[in-house]
Amino acid sequence: MNNLVNNERVQEAGDAFSLKPLMFETFVCTMAVMGFTALAGPIAHVIGLKAWQIGAAMTVAGIAWVIMARFWGSLSDRKGRRPVILFGLAGFVISYASLAVFIDFAMQTAIVPVLAFAGIVVGRGFAGMFYAAVPATCAALVADHVVPKQRAAAMAGIGASSAAGMVIGPGFVGLLGPFSLSMPLYISAMLPLIALIVLWWVLPKYERHVKPSNNRVRLTDARLRRPVTVAFIAAFSVAVAQITVGFFVLDRLQLDPAETARAAGIALATVGVALIIAQVALQKLEWQPARLIQFGGVIAAAGFVSAIFASAPILLWVCYGVAGFGMGWIYPSVSALAANSVEADEQGAAAGTISAAQGMGIVMGPIVGTAIYEIEIGLPYGLIAGMLLVAALTSARIRT
Repeated sequence: MNNLVNNERVQEAGDAFSLKPLMFETFVCTMAVMGFTALAGPIAHVIGLKAWQIGAAMTVAGIAWVIMARFWGSLSDRKGRRPVILFGLAGFVISYASLAVFIDFAMQTAIVPVLAFAGIVVGRGFAGMFYAAVPATCAALVADHVVPKQRAAAMAGIGASSAAGMVIGPGFVGLLGPFSLSMPLYISAMLPLIALIVLWWVLPKYERHVKPSNNRVRLTDARLRRPVTVAFIAAFSVAVAQITVGFFVLDRLQLDPAETARAAGIALATVGVALIIAQVALQKLEWQPARLIQFGGVIAAAGFVSAIFASAPILLWVCYGVAGFGMGWIYPSVSALAANSVEADEQGAAAGTISAAQGMGIVMGPIVGTAIYEIEIGLPYGLIAGMLLVAALTSARIRT
């Protein structure tokens, strides 16, 4: 963990910029989101929803993310990073808390499943719309203050905080899940509020970014073509792995809902541990982003392919750990690759474009993953393994 501390402050042109507030926000919000993901399968079982309905709710959140990410990123170029990130996070706090209350109500009453489905869709949609402002603005802040050769390491520091949230969030759900599905849901809903208070208090009020010019970064911008492709594949793969793990444990390992919550939570927590290890290693290697994507894609693909044959919880956890290690090299490298490809006055728009690509992966991942899961329960893992190999081959041609 000393490597994470060393990356809390990075230097550029004699000024100091602290990653600490962004790392904390990323940690607690990831903890909340991953806690909800680990509960998705058991909640669906209690309410009476199908796998595809949970997938559709996740997809709506992704659609909202795609629609709003570039808007938030470009808005931060014009209005400043601090007001945009605080506004987006405040909206996420309200949306997430409302969703938690509704889900608890649905589990405690005999609500018609179709109404429960509609409520979850609306709640996830608003949460995705507002939270889209946060990662785009975080990435732009890093690009504003960190020199190009250090951006992958800086993003890895934030990524390691996300990984820590992935460890603690599902682990927390795994411990409380056998006793109550409502309690961890409410506690998770409080975490983004803590992040909002911290950011409002400590996030610098000064702005370091270059005011935008009349040039606009488009979705089809040739400079971002490969980063956008890899960002989509990475997000799609993670979304599929997250949404299917609970159903995979239920159907392949034949566990009851309470034990499924525990096993799925541990699998996602294992990913978090692997991400931390991978991103500490990333900082020591000092490889360029393209090379990290290439090797990370191969490693992650191997982990997901192996998951197809998991016949016990511990085997599934190992497979998710291997996959998580590979993903730990891909995610920070994509953001750094995109930031290094554009000018200083385009960082917010570029970060929003990458976030939109990731949102598209979140849109497609749950609906495609749950749909092909109905055909064959191992098919989602085979699909994302193949896509990650494509990402690895694509990265071999990148020179940035």
